[in-house]
Amino acid sequence: MLNFELYNPTKLVFGKGQIEKLGTLIPAGAKILLAYGGGSIFKNGIHQQTIDNLKGFEVVEFGGIEPNPHFETLMKAVEIIKAEKIDFILAVGGGSVIDGVKFISAAVNFDGNPIDILQKHILITENAMPFGTILTLPATGSEMNSGYVVTIKATQEKLASGGSALFPKFSICDPTVIQSLPKRQLQNGVVDAFTHVMEQYLTYPHEGYLQDRIAEGILQTLIEVGPKVVENPSDYALASNFMWSCTMALNGLIAKGVPTDWATHMIGHELTALYDIDHARTLAIIGPNLYRVVFETKKEKLAQYGKRIFNLEGTVDEIANEAINKTVEFFHIMGIDTKLSQYTEDYSKTADFIVDRFDERGWKAMGEKQNITLDKLKAIVELSY
Repeated sequence: MLNFELYNPTKLVFGKGQIEKLGTLIPAGAKILLAYGGGSIFKNGIHQQTIDNLKGFEVVEFGGIEPNPHFETLMKAVEIIKAEKIDFILAVGGGSVIDGVKFISAAVNFDGNPIDILQKHILITENAMPFGTILTLPATGSEMNSGYVVTIKATQEKLASGGSALFPKFSICDPTVIQSLPKRQLQNGVVDAFTHVMEQYLTYPHEGYLQDRIAEGILQTLIEVGPKVVENPSDYALASNFMWSCTMALNGLIAKGVPTDWATHMIGHELTALYDIDHARTLAIIGPNLYRVVFETKKEKLAQYGKRIFNLEGTVDEIANEAINKTVEFFHIMGIDTKLSQYTEDYSKTADFIVDRFDERGWKAMGEKQNITLDKLKAIVELSY
């Protein structure tokens, strides 16, 4: 097992009605920026619940954070924080709102041009503004990690960063909130979490036995509850296991001491930036084809995955190939299309565009073995058409 350090200071407050604890979780006397997205929290009653549990606090509201949060929008929030002398941020929403608040937290006290945090991938390890979250959409695990992804609209770049100072102080996770979510968002949440696990698990055999078993447990749970929770989100057993699986998929635990990949995300982010395709759907487009292009270096782990998750039998190559097919089949069961051509007609030059962009950034060797070179990148994207 590889050496590792595990640090996760987020206090997770999980279950029905836990929003009632909100007032005790925020520092007394704090002036709060309440940040949210497009306004769904008004329709489902979460905004009112939040306000009811913030009595005694001064609150300034900031709405309109996009599904893929824009740098330009987030900088408006930074200006408000400075003008209003805010000292605590509360993110109420899904991963995009929480990601956006992480960037806001990083940018408020940053000494320099905040766009450099993204473009130069600057990790924030101190002097961030404290924030908490109320999760309304399980998917990204952003409620219990310190990473985020933000889109620079002006340059069509979707870039990731983070840092140890950007863990939420607390996150309230009430599974009953998913009852009002559209089916598409639930589908996305399951596939997003599933691929998060795959990025940390589907590499090559190693000595992280416990990490593998935890990862496999999350995958099996998502396969079991995913299709059902989309059809019956009011079932608390389904909802709670779905939400907890999404959090566990990316709170740092299963990545410790093991090799990880993340190339699927790097490529998928470009599809979102170019075509505004839902993040989870870009992962479903790219992931299986990445496994096919680098099959020789992943086939041993693919075979383990196929045996343990789908009970497949045969030779290593047979099981590994069928495991990819079973993954695509699961995405289809979840209602997710897995070809770029099913989302846009303007895809013919996509591979060349992404290759050129990665070349300019110096991203010429990706994946757990650094063997996803620009030629393989092109093959992955073209296979995804």
